[in-house]
Amino acid sequence: MSSKIKMERGSGNVFADIGFPRGEAENLLMRAELTLQIRRASKGLTQAEAARKFGVTQPRMNDLLRGKIDKFSLDALVNMLGKAGLRVEVQVRKAA
Repeated sequence: MSSKIKMERGSGNVFADIGFPRGEAENLLMRAELTLQIRRASKGLTQAEAARKFGVTQPRMNDLLRGKIDKFSLDALVNMLGKAGLRVEVQVRKAA
């Protein structure tokens, strides 16, 4: 018994692909990408050490590391990266 799986090419934004409105999908994607950078920069640190590095409390760091991006604004994530000595660059392009 052979079944074929229908595949569809993604847009590059998983949030748009699952139905979020365009603006919200872009915001969620940016927050997810910034969260990923914070996770990478905190690798090897305890949550308490990472919290100090990013200028937040340990429970707040715990939320971030558990993927609760809905609790963080873009501003908060950019500020956290800045406190850790990292710079965020934004690039704007015409949508495909």
